[in-house]
Amino acid sequence: MIVYKNDKEILAIRNSNQIVAKILSDLSEMVRPGIQTRELDEYAHSKTKEMGAIPAFKGYRSFPASLCTSINEEIVHGIPSARSLQEGAIISLDFGVIYDGYYGDAAVTLPVGKVSSTASKLIAAARQSFFEGLEQLKVGNRISDVSYAIQQYVESQGFSVIKTFVGHGIGMSLHEEPQIPNFGSPGHGPKIKPGMVLAIEPMIAVGDWNVEILADKWTAITQDKSLSAHYEHTVAVTEDSVEILSLLDTNSDSTYVKESKHA
Repeated sequence: MIVYKNDKEILAIRNSNQIVAKILSDLSEMVRPGIQTRELDEYAHSKTKEMGAIPAFKGYRSFPASLCTSINEEIVHGIPSARSLQEGAIISLDFGVIYDGYYGDAAVTLPVGKVSSTASKLIAAARQSFFEGLEQLKVGNRISDVSYAIQQYVESQGFSVIKTFVGHGIGMSLHEEPQIPNFGSPGHGPKIKPGMVLAIEPMIAVGDWNVEILADKWTAITQDKSLSAHYEHTVAVTEDSVEILSLLDTNSDSTYVKESKHA
């Protein structure tokens, strides 16, 4: 069942996502060759507590950390450790919090130092595919219109969409209905209506889309070991617009407009 949110609930979810946005922004500044992924996790955990929130991922289905750190061929759910980042790698940071009972969730993929042109293109394609999907998040459209737009853009760039994992509704639970695949034909699934709050999260790869889960039972990697990138925002549908709730508010309007995808 889809839980539609009123204005007060959307504001509460926005407040949670602004904490996520601030911490992801800080973490992005910390990413560099030599830093250990557990250092990033430790910062995320302590900053969350400092801001009066609760880490959403730690303990969720027994996940052991506050932050997901997925490197190179790791798609999602990478576990922070003493592993140091290497020059030329890419890392996906997926992070969530609970604040006043509501969840925030977002992700970004970043270069570690100077990376290959393929890696740069992959990171850019993951980000842009989110905005391509967002253009279809209109009242009256269907969820698969978003999915189709994401897949079409990713494949036009020569990459593949990971089909094992999907986006989701979000609110007082981390994962709510509806599921939002990043692939499929248009015109299917629930109709998009005001009050929907969704975490849209393209996950893409340089090579094949097939997935392997490592022995830790969490880390998902591309089966062919090709690079993977992940980009996610939590968004709210209103009567006449879509707001990106996890876009860091620097005293500017975070309501989505078409030009923002080129920012």
